Amino acid sequence: MESFVTHDGYLALFVLSVASGLCLPVPTEVVYVLAGALCTAGVTGHAQMGLAAVLVWATVGSVLGAAGAYEVARSLGRALVDRYGKWLLLSHRDLDRAEAFFARWGSATVLVGRLVPVVHGLISLPAGVAEMDRRRFWMLTTVGSLAWAALLAGLGYAAGSSWGAVSHDVHAAQYPIGALIVLVLALGLWHRWRSLRRAKGADDPRP
Repeated sequence: MESFVTHDGYLALFVLSVASGLCLPVPTEVVYVLAGALCTAGVTGHAQMGLAAVLVWATVGSVLGAAGAYEVARSLGRALVDRYGKWLLLSHRDLDRAEAFFARWGSATVLVGRLVPVVHGLISLPAGVAEMDRRRFWMLTTVGSLAWAALLAGLGYAAGSSWGAVSHDVHAAQYPIGALIVLVLALGLWHRWRSLRRAKGADDPRP
């Protein structure tokens, strides 16, 4: 991946940004920091890219990929619940709650989510399933993606030849965040399972 960015520059940056927006496991923490470093002479002896262009291509790619993930989730969300909801412990009532949550807190959720490792590549899915307003999603995704790219590319630009240490530290932050997400999801599923069992027991007329 590093050689892809080094040799193919903006094309690699755009392709990897789209892939990340589509929820594929692309470490943008590495890609964008390296891209920022390549805007200096510290990596290859001369600047290969311009910082402004890096931000444009990274943002455009991220937004296009995120829009694709959003549309897929929006189109298939309720259909998947109809078909597999009982296995996922989900119902249309849960989707209605998600829609209400995103109607009230969606702006902050999407914007902040774009700035959090792991979350920034996945936030499009719940936003799509909850059918968040498209224009609001696009606007907030653009702002958040630009801020994410600017933060990481700025760090790489400042680090220059030491970009590897910076990207390692930023990339390492995803592990505790990922573990926390898994824990929260596990607790949520456990709580949901207990709630369904209690509801089933209350409906059971047998003594």
